[in-house]
Amino acid sequence: MASVSIQDLRKRYGPTEVLHGVSFTIEDGEFVTLVGPSGCGKSTLLRMVAGLEDVSGGEIRIADEVVNDVPPKDRNIAMVFQSYALYPHMTVSGNMGFALRLARTAKDKIRERVGRAAGILGLDPLLQRQPKQLSGGQRQRVAMGRAIVRDPKVFLFDEPLSNLDAKLRVKMRTEIKELHQRLKTTTIYVTHDQIEAMTMADKIVVMRDGIIEQMGGPLELYDKPRNLFVAGFIGSPAMNFIEGMLGEGVFRTTGGFSLVLPTGHNGPVVLGLRPEDLPLAEGDGEGALVATIRVVEPTGPEQQLIVDVEGTEVVSVLRGRDVFRPGQTVRFLVDPAKAHVFDAVSGQRVH
Repeated sequence: MASVSIQDLRKRYGPTEVLHGVSFTIEDGEFVTLVGPSGCGKSTLLRMVAGLEDVSGGEIRIADEVVNDVPPKDRNIAMVFQSYALYPHMTVSGNMGFALRLARTAKDKIRERVGRAAGILGLDPLLQRQPKQLSGGQRQRVAMGRAIVRDPKVFLFDEPLSNLDAKLRVKMRTEIKELHQRLKTTTIYVTHDQIEAMTMADKIVVMRDGIIEQMGGPLELYDKPRNLFVAGFIGSPAMNFIEGMLGEGVFRTTGGFSLVLPTGHNGPVVLGLRPEDLPLAEGDGEGALVATIRVVEPTGPEQQLIVDVEGTEVVSVLRGRDVFRPGQTVRFLVDPAKAHVFDAVSGQRVH
């Protein structure tokens, strides 16, 4: 195992810079996810750690060794790709042990490591099958097993679950997390799925346009997003945003809704409200947020109400089986303690 330190990392393709001085540290044994929209630079950063992309500026350290110019095979890392990249003519056992054979590892040592990895991943009954005889989830486990047998200092995952169906993604997500808890190997995991990031990581690095917007623990990012981008990206359904003015400790919309917010900030702001923080107001809901229902989406234990609030789409998640219909007027209770406030110009959090 090893720590990974990224300092002022930059990547250019000709005159175009796609990573703009990224810096962060991954502690020994930590599971870190890089998350962000397509094109934000997360996969490029991962490939630079792996040695598959050249470094245009800055420094990458693995276990205190600068590896900028170290070939991939000498970095003692193992990477699991989105595509399984299994050799179709080899058995599961052959695929898992192939890198060790290339390294001229003794046969008994290969059998030992393959057997250990197969036991961890539940692949023992499949060792003599070929990839075409496996399901998608089984192939992904073989790809993970191929990484495990190398006993690397760092695991790198590049959107490994993207090709799986929704149910299998959830199962594999759990398996990868259990694998990390068992092996304690430093792990960097790239995904565009913020649910994967939230459920798996010790620390999340949120990226956009080649920079880091925020990094921290999953609940830290969820409860205290630094800006509008992080607030809208982390959480499903996404945070609701309502524009208004803040002055003398009171938030007001043009439609007449007001909310007391104890902050010294004045001017145009965006009020952020999580869907689960919008319960129905009792009675006539005096001072509540008035909305008109557009769509009702029952999910079983919950109902999602997509409503219109002064021309802005807002989502509320409610438990229970109350009957709602499109066009119905509802009122939501807004708790100032659960409100997020962002400056409308800079997008930065002010409360």
